[in-house]
This record gives sequence, C-alpha cells and structure tokens, in this order.
Amino acid sequence: MADNSGNILDNQTDENIVCATENDNNQTKTPGIPLSRKLCYAIGGMPYQMTSNAKGFFMQIFLLDVVKMGAFSASIILFLGRAWDAITDPLIGYTVSKSGRTRMGKLIPWIVFSMPFGVLSYIMLWYTPQDTMSPAFSFCWFFTWCCLFDTFMSCYHVPYSSLNMFLGGSERDRDSATGYRMGMEMFATLAGATIQGQIVGVYHARRSQACSLQNETEVPAGNLTVSLDDISETLQNTRRAYLTAALVLGMLYLLCCLVLFIGVKEQLAPLSKLDRINMSYLTGMKMVVCHIPYVRLVFGFLFASLAFQMAQGNFALFCTHAADMGAYFQHLVLILLTAATLSIPLWQTLLVKLGKKTTIFIGLSSYIPALIVISIVRSNLPVFIIMSVLAGTSLSALYLLPWSMLPDVVDDFKVKNPSCQDLEPLFYSCYVFFNKFGGGMSVGVSTLVLHFVGYKPGACRHNPEVIYSLRMLFAPVPICLLLVGIVIFYFYPINEERRLQIQKALRKAGTENGIKEEELSL
Repeated sequence: MADNSGNILDNQTDENIVCATENDNNQTKTPGIPLSRKLCYAIGGMPYQMTSNAKGFFMQIFLLDVVKMGAFSASIILFLGRAWDAITDPLIGYTVSKSGRTRMGKLIPWIVFSMPFGVLSYIMLWYTPQDTMSPAFSFCWFFTWCCLFDTFMSCYHVPYSSLNMFLGGSERDRDSATGYRMGMEMFATLAGATIQGQIVGVYHARRSQACSLQNETEVPAGNLTVSLDDISETLQNTRRAYLTAALVLGMLYLLCCLVLFIGVKEQLAPLSKLDRINMSYLTGMKMVVCHIPYVRLVFGFLFASLAFQMAQGNFALFCTHAADMGAYFQHLVLILLTAATLSIPLWQTLLVKLGKKTTIFIGLSSYIPALIVISIVRSNLPVFIIMSVLAGTSLSALYLLPWSMLPDVVDDFKVKNPSCQDLEPLFYSCYVFFNKFGGGMSVGVSTLVLHFVGYKPGACRHNPEVIYSLRMLFAPVPICLLLVGIVIFYFYPINEERRLQIQKALRKAGTENGIKEEELSL
C-alpha cells in the first residue's frame, strides 16, 4: 500500500509538472499585472527623476552664477556629493536586503519612511541662508545638504527600483511595467524641468539682458549703474525663485510617494521570497560584481550615462556663454524632454520587435549627430530645436533600455545561482551606484576644468579658453565616452535567444518550487 501510494503521488507530481509547464507556455498560469498597479508603480518613480534632473540641469549654474561660489569649490561639492551618494547606494542596498518583511512588505517601508527627510533636505539644498556668505560657510552648507538629500533619496530609490522584480506577472508584464515607469519618469523629468525652468528661467534671461547692457561700451555711466543695480535685484529674485521651485517639487515628491504606497503591494517572484539574506556584505558584493552579464551591462550603462550627463550638466553654461542662447536654454530643455517623453512608446515597440540589444545601439547612436550639430552651430534657434528633439529621443532610449535589460541579468543570476536568493536590492543599488558615480564624475570634472581655464562666477564675458572648454565638454568628450559604451554593449551576452532560455528555466524552477512547497504542506 505504501509503494502504491508513492507511485500515485509521483504520477500526480509528474502530471502537475507537465500541466504547469503547459500553462506557463500558454502564459495562462501567471496573472498579469493590473494597469492600476503599473501606473501607481510608475508614478512612484517620478520624485527621483524630478529632483535629480533639476539638479543635473541647474545645480552647476546655481552654485556658480547665483550663489557666486568659486568654480573649484563647486566642483568639489558636485563631485564629492555624487561620490558620497554612489558609495551609500550599495550599503543601503545591503541594508535593505538584510531587513525583514513587515505587514507593509520589505521594500515599501523604506520608501515611505525616508520620504519626509528627502523632501526637507531637497528644499534646504536650494535655500541660500544669507545674501553674503563666507566661502567656508557656503561650501559646508551646500555640501552637507547635498549629501543628506542624496542619502535619503537612495533610501527611497534603491528599494523602489528593486520593486520592479516584485510586481507579479510574467517577464513581458514586467517589461511593460518598466515601459510605464520610464514613460512616467520622462514625464517627471519634463515636469521638473518645466517647473524649475519656468520659475527661474525668466530671471536668468533678465540677467543676460542686464549683462548685455553692461557690456555695451557706448552705454553712459548712469545707465551702467542702473544695470548693476538690476543685476543685484535680479540675483535676489533668482534665489527666491530657486527656493519656490524646490517647494513645489517637494510637494510633488510627497504626493507621488503616497500614490505608490496606496496602489502597490509587493508580490513574491520565482526564486525570491523577500526574506533576510544571511551572507555578509562582501560576499554578496563579490557574487554580484563577478556576474559577467551584469558587469558588462553596468559598464556600458556607466559610459553612456557619463556621456549624457556631461552634455546635460554643461548645457546651460554652453547655451549661455558659448552659443549665445542663454535666453532660450530653458525652452530648449523643455523641448528635449518633451521629445524624450513622447518617444518612449517608440523604443518600447522597437524593443519588442528588434530585441533590447539592437534597440539600444540605435538609440544611443542617434545622440552623436545631435551633439555635433549643436556644438558647431551658433545663435540658430530652429537648428537647436531640431537637434534638441533628436537628443531627447536618444535620451529616452538611455532611460528605458538599460533598466529594461537589468531584470534579465538578475534572472540570469538567479538561474545560475538558485541557492542565492533575495539579492535584488544589491543588484539594483550597484546599478544606481555607477549611474550616480558617472554623473558626479561628469559634472565634477567639468566644473574643475572650468576652474583651471579661468571661469569667473557671475561674469558676463569669459576668455576664449573658457568658451573652447565648454565646447569640448559639451560634444567631443561625451561622444568619445558614448562610443566606449556602445562597444561594451556589443559584448553584452544576453540576446533574445538567451533571454527566452532564462525565462523558460525560471518558469521550470518556479513550478518545481511550488510543487515542493505543496508536498511539504501535505
């Protein structure tokens, strides 16, 4: 009787495996991700993009021309702030992995409880406490708030990005959720730049006009005095405008976090139980950085991100001082980001039809002609608009494709290392680490170069070495970095065939684990 029962149980188990496999192949077993959950998840990614891109486009010119900080001190803040941010990401990722599950989940509590501190530190980052500050006090103030904001934003963004693996549904549903997320994040980038640009851009335009009056040698002395008074008044208004923009973005930060908390619940994934990990930090990091597909994806993303962020960080200064487009740069930023937002569906469609690896080659390559034309042409608004559209289209590919490829790499690791579970926060935190480190390197090095060539904060005119450096930092250097990134992506090993094999292995592993758990319950 015992043997017959065992045979019956084995036969039932085999039948269950066959049926489960057939259901997986027909994509009928795993329920899809509801549209409401995708949208709430996507909205949760808006705060990071709104604030980080506002910093990327405006922090350099804010420190140099509004706070009147020296270029060397500004470069230290921008570089060390990003370096601190990058270093904390893996540590926060490990801490999140070590944390246990609560009734709210494992990842969402980190997102919710870090939000108030992130909002406060972002507002203080754009607040100038005194009209005139000593260089030491000014440096300490902005460096402290920069590090605090980046730390709290890491506590928000690392678990948020890891949440992509725990939304439920199939791999195709997860890619769809990533598409919704990137579309919403590009919209957030546009919204943040619109809010920041429209509030502060008018004062930058007035300052450019005042500088134009001051630079006219035929202007009488009386008019010159008025011009200097106008510059001082405009500076005060500009500082208040930056703080107003920070308050608005801070409120949006809070609302987006609330939507995420209400609309998203964590779901278990194959070979992941959202439990505490038992390995040490160094052991976990070693396993992550030794995974070859992950390393190649990360370094390709690093160099591509370096290229885009270097061009982005110098765009305002380039338009203002090298291209005579200072009165229009905030409008060009809006055009670029609008094009990026609208082109997300295009890249999502190409991703499905051509594959992720082919699509990223097309997307990144289209950025090169845009940089070349913008760096050559001077004072030609229609050409700048057309090239900004092309650059924005390429920017959306950088946002969508690497983040869509990262879950495939994590799945590949899980298939090859089934005994190592719940390392998703480490994977995502290291990914964010290299992105932020690249941003800090690009902006910090750019500002340091401007210091050595004689950039004068607040000056209306600059020497030819400054103009030449801005042109080099805006186009030739980013193009070289981008080409390196494209070459690394060429050696990325997960193509469409390999991706399908990974998903098949994951479905099989998930089915077997489900049957084992059912047997244990019996």
